[in-house]
Amino acid sequence: MAYAVDANVFINAHRLYYTFGICPGFWESLIYLHGQGQIFSIDRVRDEMVGKGDQLATWVADDVLDACFESSDTPDIIAAYAELVTWVNAQPQFTAAAKAEFAQKADAWLIAYTRVTGKTLVTHEVYNEEIRRKVPIPNVCETFGVLYVDTFEMLAALGAAYHWNPPPPPG
Repeated sequence: MAYAVDANVFINAHRLYYTFGICPGFWESLIYLHGQGQIFSIDRVRDEMVGKGDQLATWVADDVLDACFESSDTPDIIAAYAELVTWVNAQPQFTAAAKAEFAQKADAWLIAYTRVTGKTLVTHEVYNEEIRRKVPIPNVCETFGVLYVDTFEMLAALGAAYHWNPPPPPG
């Protein structure tokens, strides 16, 4: 199975639980798993991370192959994107600002890419049928039959395990 990774997976790992200094193996595994044809993302996700001047932006620019971030500018993805945005705009549940944000950011493009390629989308967003101020990725995925999981479900399915290497004793 192949996975398409949302920006929030990279950003949350970088900021919270798999920082580069604590768990370099996580970042190395992403590059390795991409090489195995199992992990991808899209150009618009990359664009949300580069230029921020932080360690994640440097990693994306220096360590990740451009091929990991596939183009979302293909006719079939553009058509799927248009269908998703049309559906979201027809939903009275979401505010106008939520609809506009969905159309402008990478989320709609990532769902369209995943729908077209048959990959499983990886995100930390959760389904919420009551939310108004944001269009959650899982809400759209559920409607359009796109599979989605969180980071930890993906890592478990891929057999990832990060082991601790104790530092040498002092002195």
